[in-house]
Amino acid sequence: MASLISDLHSSDLEILVRKNNLFVTTLTLNRPRKLNALSVSMLSRLSELFLRCDNDPHVKLVILKATGKAFLPGGDIASVAQHLYSGNVRAACRSFATAYSLMYLVATKTRPLVSFLNGMTMGTGAGVSIHGCFRVVTEKTVFAMPEAAIGGFPDVGSSYFLSRLPGFFGEYLGLTGAKLDGPEMLSLGLATHFVLSSKLASLEEALVRTLGALPNTSSSDDRAFISAILDAYSEQPALKAKSAYHRMDVIDKCFSQSTVEEILSSLEKEYATSTNTSDHHEWLSSSIQSMKNASPISLKIALRSIRGGRKLQGVGECIVREYRIICHVLRGEISKDFMEGCRAILLDKDKNPKWEPSRLELVTDQMVSHYFSRLDDDEELKLPQTSKLSVTPISKL
Repeated sequence: MASLISDLHSSDLEILVRKNNLFVTTLTLNRPRKLNALSVSMLSRLSELFLRCDNDPHVKLVILKATGKAFLPGGDIASVAQHLYSGNVRAACRSFATAYSLMYLVATKTRPLVSFLNGMTMGTGAGVSIHGCFRVVTEKTVFAMPEAAIGGFPDVGSSYFLSRLPGFFGEYLGLTGAKLDGPEMLSLGLATHFVLSSKLASLEEALVRTLGALPNTSSSDDRAFISAILDAYSEQPALKAKSAYHRMDVIDKCFSQSTVEEILSSLEKEYATSTNTSDHHEWLSSSIQSMKNASPISLKIALRSIRGGRKLQGVGECIVREYRIICHVLRGEISKDFMEGCRAILLDKDKNPKWEPSRLELVTDQMVSHYFSRLDDDEELKLPQTSKLSVTPISKL
C-alpha cells in the first residue's frame, strides 16, 4: 500500500511524498494558492528528495506533478525582491544558488524522472522538468520564459535547452517571452510525450503497477518499460494554425541576426513588407511589442547567454555561467532593472517599469560583458558533487 513520508520539514505540506511501492516515488508540489511557486525551503527539500531517491538502490522512477491549475510558474521572486529591497543581496544570491543546484541535480540524476507539466510551466518550472528524462505535456500546458519582461533573463539552465531548439527558436522564446502550448513543446523537443490530462491518473497507475512488478530489471530495461508505457498513453496532437512553429522560416530569418537591434529591425521590416494574413501581422506585432516592452539590457544579456550556450558542452557549464549573470543582476551595479521589474510587475503592479538604460542603443557591449565576468572564488557557484555524477554531465534534453 502507498504511504506518505513525513520528516517534519516545514515544506512537508508543500511537497507531498508518496512512496507507491519500493520502486516508484511520486513528488507532488502542493502550494496551489501560490500556483506552486517554489520557496527556498521547497527548493532545498526537492534537492534532498531527489538525492535520496538517487541513492536508494530500489527506486526505479520518480514522478513529479502538482496540485491545482498550474504545474510550476517559477520561483518565489517576490521573496527575492524583498531581500533586495532590504539590502540583503547575499540572501538573494543564495536563493538562486539553491535553485540552480536543484536544476543541476535534475539534469544529472541517474533515476528516471517523469514530469507531468499539466498547467502553467515557466522559469523554475521549466528548470525542474525539462532537464529530466521524460516531460509529459497536456492540453492544459502553457510554457514560457518571460524573464526579460521583469528585468531578468532566461536562466535555470535554459541557455542549454533554448540554444538546442531547432533553428533560432530559442532566441525567439528568450527575447519575446512567447507562450507555447503542449503540442508546440512536443514538436520542438521540449516535451517527450503528449497525454490528455484526463489520462494522467491512469498513466501514473500504469507506471507504478508495471515497475512494481519488475524487481530485478536493469536501469536500461526500466527506461525502456517507462518509455513504452508513456508511448501507450500518448498521442500526436495537431498544431494550431496560428502556431509560431509554422513561422520557423521568419523566425530563423529575423532571430539569426547578430544583435538585438538587428533582430528588432528585421521584425519591423518583415511587418512592413509582409503580404501574409492578418494572423501573421498580429504575430509579428506581438513579437515586436514584447521586445520593446522588455528591459533593453535584459534582452542583450539574454541573446548573448543563449548564443553562448550553444558553444558549451554541458548543462553544468551553462548553469555556472548563468549564476554569475544573476549575481551581477541582483547587485545592480550596471542597471537596477530587476528591482524595477519586480516593483512594476509583482509589487506595485502598475505594469509600467522605467528601464535604465531606457533604450537598446544605450546598452554597450562593455556593459553586457560585465554580467558574464567571473565572481570571486568564494562566490562562484559550487555545483553538487556525488559519486554518481559524471565529470562532464550532459542534460537529458
